[in-house]
Amino acid sequence: MSGAAPGEENGATAGASGAIDTESWAFALELYAEPGIADACLVLQNECGVDVMVLLMATFAAVRRGIALTPFDVAAMDAVCRDWRERVVLPLRALRTMLKSGPAPAPNEQSEKLRSSIKAAELSAERLQNELLAQWLAKLPPGACALQRGDIISALRAVIDLALQERQGEPSAAQLSLIGVIADTAFKLSN
Repeated sequence: MSGAAPGEENGATAGASGAIDTESWAFALELYAEPGIADACLVLQNECGVDVMVLLMATFAAVRRGIALTPFDVAAMDAVCRDWRERVVLPLRALRTMLKSGPAPAPNEQSEKLRSSIKAAELSAERLQNELLAQWLAKLPPGACALQRGDIISALRAVIDLALQERQGEPSAAQLSLIGVIADTAFKLSN
């Protein structure tokens, strides 16, 4: 499977991570398209520094795999994709965002076409990040039982807490309410 380190996966694990990759990407797209979820994710990204792909994978792990990721798990999962995020995803996002207002000749019709191409590249980069995260998740055994709302919220809170470590802050009540919205919507999609 592309993206795997040589000798890192055997055939069974590679097949499992491929299935998880496909399922988790479909889940991420479905959840993100739900009303209010994109806005909630972007607020957490902009205000807390949350990696939306890590947040969506933690949500997937909880609601579809029955795995409540601990803060240690979230840190390990984040470490798997940190280099890719910082060196590929974030620069693409910064470039796409910058082109909304300049430099000249942006914004204009031609620069908007370029911005759209960069947006597509950013989505492709996030898709590859999802693959890295799925490979990591495939190494964990699925949970034996369905998780409760509180378990899901705890896993998502761990994602926010990790993001805020660098900013040395605590999540606000409004930010915490957003993880409740994400958890509730994800839970509904899984039932």
